[in-house]
Amino acid sequence: TWKMLIVAMCMALLGCLQAQEPQGHVSIILLGATGDLAKKYLWQGLFQLYLDEAGKGHSFSFHGAALTAPKQGQELMAKALESLSCPKDMAPSHCAERKDQFLQLSQYRQLKTTEDYQALSKDIEGQIQHRGLREAGRIFYFSVPPFAYADIARNINSSCRPGPGAWLRVVLEKPFGHDYLSAQQLATELRSFFQEEEMYRVDHYLGKQAVAQILPFRDQNRKVLDSLWNRHHVERVEIVVKERVDAAGRTSFYEEYGVIRDILQNHLTEILTLVAMELPHNVSNVEAVLQHKLQVFQALRGLQKGSAVVGQYQTYSEQVRRELQKPDSFHSLTPTFAGILVHIDNLRWEGVPFILMSGKALDERVGYVRILFKNRAYCIQSEKHWVTAQSQCLPRQIVFHIGHGDLGSPAMLVSRNLFRPSLPPESWMEMEDQPELRLFGRPLSDYYAYSPVRERDAYSILLSHIFHCRKDSFITTENLLASWVFWTPVLDSLAREVPRLYPGGAENGHLLDFEFSGGQLSFSQQQLEQLLPGPGSAPVPSDFQVLRAKYRDSPLISAWPEELISKLADDIEATAVRAVRRFGKFHLALSGGSSPVALFQQLAMGHYGFPWAHTHLWLVDERCVPLSDPESNFQGLQAHLLQHIRVPYYNIHPMPVHLHQRLCAEEDQGTQIYASEISALVTNSSFDLVLLGMGTDGHTASLFPQSPAGLDGEQPVVLTKSPSRPHLRMSLSLPLINRAKKVAVLVMGRVKREITLLVSRVGHEPKKWPISGVLPSSGQLVWYMDYEAFLG
Repeated sequence: TWKMLIVAMCMALLGCLQAQEPQGHVSIILLGATGDLAKKYLWQGLFQLYLDEAGKGHSFSFHGAALTAPKQGQELMAKALESLSCPKDMAPSHCAERKDQFLQLSQYRQLKTTEDYQALSKDIEGQIQHRGLREAGRIFYFSVPPFAYADIARNINSSCRPGPGAWLRVVLEKPFGHDYLSAQQLATELRSFFQEEEMYRVDHYLGKQAVAQILPFRDQNRKVLDSLWNRHHVERVEIVVKERVDAAGRTSFYEEYGVIRDILQNHLTEILTLVAMELPHNVSNVEAVLQHKLQVFQALRGLQKGSAVVGQYQTYSEQVRRELQKPDSFHSLTPTFAGILVHIDNLRWEGVPFILMSGKALDERVGYVRILFKNRAYCIQSEKHWVTAQSQCLPRQIVFHIGHGDLGSPAMLVSRNLFRPSLPPESWMEMEDQPELRLFGRPLSDYYAYSPVRERDAYSILLSHIFHCRKDSFITTENLLASWVFWTPVLDSLAREVPRLYPGGAENGHLLDFEFSGGQLSFSQQQLEQLLPGPGSAPVPSDFQVLRAKYRDSPLISAWPEELISKLADDIEATAVRAVRRFGKFHLALSGGSSPVALFQQLAMGHYGFPWAHTHLWLVDERCVPLSDPESNFQGLQAHLLQHIRVPYYNIHPMPVHLHQRLCAEEDQGTQIYASEISALVTNSSFDLVLLGMGTDGHTASLFPQSPAGLDGEQPVVLTKSPSRPHLRMSLSLPLINRAKKVAVLVMGRVKREITLLVSRVGHEPKKWPISGVLPSSGQLVWYMDYEAFLG
């Protein structure tokens, strides 16, 4: 069997090994050869590839291409090639010889029309035939804006593909879209010209040595890390890229993308997947690595506006006005700083905060990934008696130092009170101590510290991976779209958010410091002045107290949203405590929708005295979708409340909308099943508290004006039809709701002002306005409205 295994492995690697057969000729075409990226990194990367691979059986030709006319293009390319450099350990004479060979193999050509691409293909084929070589393949590097991708891809596909038996690889630079839809459109376009295995989407951070070391480090130290790399031991993970420079000269790009699209959606998210993914048995298995990264995306908890803080350096709008000729009144809302709180809802990482942060015009240039471990040790002796760097009371952390900062280079740091890491000695070496250097509050001597034996540029590493067909360092279409699914909603919600202004550099002080509680992120320091012009003297929350009044002859509590939610949460807890004290249990029926989300979060994160162990949770209504569907009310309850509290699983009562692999089929008798469960567990079918909302059409629960079911009659639980999708719903009936000891109706937002006014004037007309039929027969009704819903 071992012989068969070897044969299978050889067959699987055949496509990549073709590039290494003797006499194989590789043509590399750099599109955008005279641009900034090519001048700064790509030509040097290609030269390094040539140094690494020349003499190993391959022949090469390098074609710099652009829209520029031949003469001018040749001059610009020659200027870019002047700065090529060799590794420090290469002899000058050998370096000069190799550089001369590379220059002879490099030529410029204008690629503008289909005919230009046909001529390039003909030249490559002629050169190969003339030298009696076999064509191994062609690499096209797209160092051009994405709007040019489609035309170039069409021309390559129709006129410049290599012949049978040779491979094609196309390398794509970000941005890969602006949001999910644009990324999907671009991916569809490219897929019409190229196979997935032919495309290499570059995220150059995956080529940075410290980032590229994350998976190998986890693999080589698997025995130690298996017990540490989880929610029981990790306090938090920080993924940070700070920049000193601002966006001057790049405002046209920055206005369209901003810091989240520029850095967080791609670089930092990719790093997050490397830290958080389940480790495959074989980290060299490209397909397994990519699948495990995709599983991380699937486990990411959806981001909300409250998951982010954003800022903008003060001179940014002025730079935009100057560079883009905007009027003096123009103020940009584009963030140049962002902090994002990410949670991963799986068994390994549940509850562990992942903090992603990046910004321009900050106090330093540095990038790092820091895994901070929980510390449960308590040391009796004073710090002066601790064994240097070994005390269990010192911070315990692992840091992948991406570059710059006080260290100035890539590094791997592991606290000495954790373990001595295993790293490959041929590529990583222990650093010498620098007594004056402190990192994350501790001297360098507190860490086992390693730096690369030889520093290599990210693009050199990635070009080598492209040549050797290593796809695990690149972004697949599936992972790209999964990333945009995660980021697009929060980008949309922040589109009109006014970022906090900051002066830039060291003057920022503590202005951008932020803190997190539960799923919410907020700046630690209140901003003392409004630096952007805004609407006049609107009242602020502190101008009002909680207002008590009457609405439809029942008590009304009105306040600003934050105070209102706090008051309602306090009232629910007080009711629960009283019920448990008297009867030993508390039956709470909750509505779905967006209004209760903040309430669920408040109950989960701010009410530690709540008697959850004695609470039964019921649903007022449910959409007829599987309970795992994001549109399910139960799924909302799970995401925002259940996963954060300790309530016995047998006290949770989801509505049975999905029985026998069918949704709300009458013959499955889901309504009768739920009614029987209520009757069996809730005394007199009288809930201790029912939480309702009110729709803009006057509906409540899932009782709608145009669907008379549940407005009267004996049936306690009914199937109803909603005017919006998904149409079919299950709901408690009005008679059952009115048997409750207390009913709370939560109404929030200016959009509810009109229906609030209307319902205040109507009588008991549930067939027109179902909410008007809510009146507990022997219990209490209390309305909770924020000022916008009540006063407009």
